[in-house]
Amino acid sequence: MFAPVDIASLAIFRICFGAIMFWEVWRYFAQDRVTRYYVEPELLFKYYGFTWVEPWPGDGMYWHFILLGVLSLFVMVGLFYRLSTILLFPAFTYVFLLDQARYLNHFYLVSLICLLMIFIPAHRALSIDALIWRNRRSDVAPAWTLWLMRLQLGIVYLYASFAKMNADWLRNEPPRMWLAGQTDRTLIWDEGIPIGQLFTQEWFVQFYTWGGLLFDLLIVPALMWRRTRALAFAVCLGFHLMNAWVFSIGIFPWFMICATTLFFEPDWPRKAKLLFAPFREGDRPHVHPTVVSPLRQRIIVTLMGIYLAVQLLVPFRHLLYPGIVHWNEEGHRWSWHMKLRSKDCRGAFFVTDPRSGATTIVTMDRYLAPHQDKALGRPDMILQFAHFLRDKWQARGFEQVEVRAKVRCSLNGRPFQMYVDPHVDLAAEPRTLGHVDWIVPLRTPLGPEGTE
Repeated sequence: MFAPVDIASLAIFRICFGAIMFWEVWRYFAQDRVTRYYVEPELLFKYYGFTWVEPWPGDGMYWHFILLGVLSLFVMVGLFYRLSTILLFPAFTYVFLLDQARYLNHFYLVSLICLLMIFIPAHRALSIDALIWRNRRSDVAPAWTLWLMRLQLGIVYLYASFAKMNADWLRNEPPRMWLAGQTDRTLIWDEGIPIGQLFTQEWFVQFYTWGGLLFDLLIVPALMWRRTRALAFAVCLGFHLMNAWVFSIGIFPWFMICATTLFFEPDWPRKAKLLFAPFREGDRPHVHPTVVSPLRQRIIVTLMGIYLAVQLLVPFRHLLYPGIVHWNEEGHRWSWHMKLRSKDCRGAFFVTDPRSGATTIVTMDRYLAPHQDKALGRPDMILQFAHFLRDKWQARGFEQVEVRAKVRCSLNGRPFQMYVDPHVDLAAEPRTLGHVDWIVPLRTPLGPEGTE
């Protein structure tokens, strides 16, 4: 773990990671997402325990994203790298925690990578820091820094495959539904080959379903084995590029393609003469392995063990809850359950003054932004919206308010069924990490061919 390995692959990953982060910040400004996501909404859904996280007042959110862009550039070029990574982690995680409606698995992964980058000396080569402070320059890094990144990425792939081992996915749902909505896709150009017609063919649906599961399960071992590495990387490129083309899922495919190179030999950029041409062999300083005291080694190993134990155990927490996780959502987040469900929900809330008996019907779109529409299928967000209505009505002078919801949902093409017990006063229900009994269990199984 403490033996020296070539730092080249970590330096290249640092450059790519910073560039992708800067691109994402640029997209937020170019598409006016800062305003639409964090300035205009009247309600932001908070994670349990993080209700204190609030948007900056005034123009603060715009300045915050400018800071994110600057820090991303500093990481990319390796300028004040340690300070930049120390600031980037809380700055990005703050944005991530602002609204549950913006939860994405790859944003969670980016937050974790930002944390790990604080401890990885990826700035000791190909960086401005290394040019300014030549005593910081090094050709090597401890092996544990590379393996920590590999293990984190391996966990993502492995648990994504575990999550696909469920009855719906193995019956080709929801992939069949998603692909059926992409039949207008053409290859290369707008009037090109109408490849989207293949998406409704059963053999292609089967290929996508089983290919996705086997890819997640086998890609890391295939990348680690030198004999299969080239083929595995080609498959990886095809898989992520197809997802980027068909589903438009933001930076995730590009980030994973970049991160995949960490499974290559650590010196692959030097062998490929990738960006290392300015550092001729004779110019590189002779580097002696850093001597790490036994106490420091034990501390590093202990912290790594704790971190990896959390990453390995948390995705299984949905097993502590009764019911199907893709329906009740309990334990769904932080578990690498990526694109495994298609849930269509419809309904309304009923705000009642128990003294007069007067009831007002409220739909979510009255108060929420369009990107928050998924809230109707997330129990914790349903409860938060009910509390939001309770507080709003109490602010208008109603001392006691009851809030009920009539919500019907369809999971992966099933018939609609009641999702929330309409008799429960959600205004009186507390938020909890435990199981809630007002979620109506899923009653309809998926048919043998993916249809009812």
